[in-house]
Amino acid sequence: MGSDGAGHIGVSGARAWRLQGALAALARARADLALWAPVGLAVGIGLYFLWWGEPGDDARLTAWAVLAICVLLWWRASEAARFALGVLLCLAIGFLLAQARAQSLAAPVLGFRYYGPIEGRVVEIDRSGTDRLRITLDEVVLSNMAPDRTPARVRVSLHRNQPDFIPAPGLRAMLTGHLSPPPPPAEPGGYDFRRHAWFEQLGAVGYSRNPVVLVAPPVSEDWQLAGHRARMRLSASIQAQIPGQAGAVASALLTGDRAGISQATNEAMRAANLSHIISISGLHMGMVAGFVFAALRFGLACSGSLALLWPTKKMAAAGALVAATGYLWLAGPEIATERAYLMAAVMLAAVLFDRRALSLRSVAMAASVLLVLRPESLLTPGFQMSFAATVALIVTFEPWGRISPRIPTTLRPVAMLLLTSVVAGFATAPISAAHFNRMSAYGLIANLLAVPVMGSIVMPAGVVATLLAPLGLEGAALWVMGWGTRWMIWVAEWVAGFDQAVVAVATPPGWVMPLMGLGACIAILARGAGRGVGAGVVVAAFVGWGLAERPLLLIAPKGELVGLITPHGRSLSKPGASFIAQNWLDADGETLRPEEAATRPAFTGPKGAREAQLSDGRRLVHLMGKGAETRVAAHCHDGAMLILAARTQGAPSGCDLWDQNRLRETGALAIMPDGRLVTSYQVTGPRLWVGHPRETQAQ
Repeated sequence: MGSDGAGHIGVSGARAWRLQGALAALARARADLALWAPVGLAVGIGLYFLWWGEPGDDARLTAWAVLAICVLLWWRASEAARFALGVLLCLAIGFLLAQARAQSLAAPVLGFRYYGPIEGRVVEIDRSGTDRLRITLDEVVLSNMAPDRTPARVRVSLHRNQPDFIPAPGLRAMLTGHLSPPPPPAEPGGYDFRRHAWFEQLGAVGYSRNPVVLVAPPVSEDWQLAGHRARMRLSASIQAQIPGQAGAVASALLTGDRAGISQATNEAMRAANLSHIISISGLHMGMVAGFVFAALRFGLACSGSLALLWPTKKMAAAGALVAATGYLWLAGPEIATERAYLMAAVMLAAVLFDRRALSLRSVAMAASVLLVLRPESLLTPGFQMSFAATVALIVTFEPWGRISPRIPTTLRPVAMLLLTSVVAGFATAPISAAHFNRMSAYGLIANLLAVPVMGSIVMPAGVVATLLAPLGLEGAALWVMGWGTRWMIWVAEWVAGFDQAVVAVATPPGWVMPLMGLGACIAILARGAGRGVGAGVVVAAFVGWGLAERPLLLIAPKGELVGLITPHGRSLSKPGASFIAQNWLDADGETLRPEEAATRPAFTGPKGAREAQLSDGRRLVHLMGKGAETRVAAHCHDGAMLILAARTQGAPSGCDLWDQNRLRETGALAIMPDGRLVTSYQVTGPRLWVGHPRETQAQ
């Protein structure tokens, strides 16, 4: 009995020891609550966006109740419990912030196809995926449309070359064109442009083949538009002095104006994994701030005895912060630029307050601020990739500090560059593959050849050129910058020309990336066994990605295209509808063009009535073109599945008919390998940017 009692006491003691250890771990974790705050915010924001349908009053009241309970319990809770309460508090705040942000941006969305005069103020200029100049208008006026039904912003692609028209932010323009509502996802669970458009207050998109007429010149009262005009003037000056794509890339690096970059250059940059170079990011902001910081500190250090009296490091940080703020004003308040500015500002502020400039705490603070201001940025690849790369680099600093003294001094910069390229590439590769369905096989080579030139030549020359521009002395600096951008373009085109330079990757299920991100955060921020749990979650996400199955059949939102999986890949019912077709092929992990996929064996028959066979033996018929609805009766028999790219009245017996009336209620349609039928509306529900299924009105 004594033996049993001793054993019982031993087991109880072990349990108590483990419990004390867990409580001590939680108490230590509470000290790191600032690191976990953005994680809690991100989980709450993600929960809002993953919610089926728009969260109602019950969900909002529950979040408020959780917030209140956490605040009330905080003051009486133990040290260990406060950590859990803090994370839960951030989660509730993230959910409420995302919902409030979405509701605050509510604006009219066009509910039908419109053709007629379009008038508005130019607020943005860029290029479409087809290399067309594109303008975004606000203060929109549409013919015979009440102001309360008129979209707040519209975006129009200009399909007609108009050399005499130079878009300028702030000018009021008029044109005649086509407008449509923001398009729905190409497949259930696919990228929903409507959500992006909602947060941009973009109520319609379209195109025009007519000339643009100037109605009124720009005004200068709006400071953002004043920055945009300064950006366009600087961009035009750069491209005038650096001809060709080298000037367009130089302009993008300094001003964020990418309208001059051709589709071919964009494709080469993407294939070489250099597209991050031509997008204003933390790299650019860091280089600008870092160059100004180093130049000011060196200059102040050379001031003689005053350098011993003045806080030169803090003065240089303050000057760099001013330069970064000016760069933000010039490049525009885009999400990527704001994110880069916040990270740079936090790090410079850390120098001002004698804190470590580059640490997980500074990154966590920047992420928290951005998530509070713009919760929707969590879903963007730029947010995910930049913070993933920064955190990965910070985590490697400690082991690098132990290893670097053993490396010869002359080889240390090369080794550091190689390490940062490998670490950043490894951290961002899964995110890039999930969003863009592409991985660059030789991106490391391209970055090793291009990034040093950008950091040591291109950006410093650009900063010098910007400072000398008011004096008209920027020519030499721009010549140096042009030399560097030509080298970067050459590297991109050279690497993109390698065999198998681009590896296609299938789109993961929607739960994979959130799970992977959460697991990575746990693996980095947790202590002890928690890191192993986080790593296991990441591995589980990768396994789920690898085992995911693509839909057997895909039907476009308006029935304009059908795609069927065959042993040779997805076969398309026609070569048209290239935007939707390319989305499907990319998500399948294929590099084929839609025209090639349309030649795969599966569909037979005439152009307006293509037929194939489903795995269950049923006929699949895609009717399209003029008079397609009149051919329904001839094909509606033996339980066939009919896809009609038109409207029809009634539901004929003998077949499963999906016409535009029915598809309007469901959105895009998918049939999975197990026979499940999934619709876009089943995946999203009635969100703010989706609404309820309803009849489309015609004008």
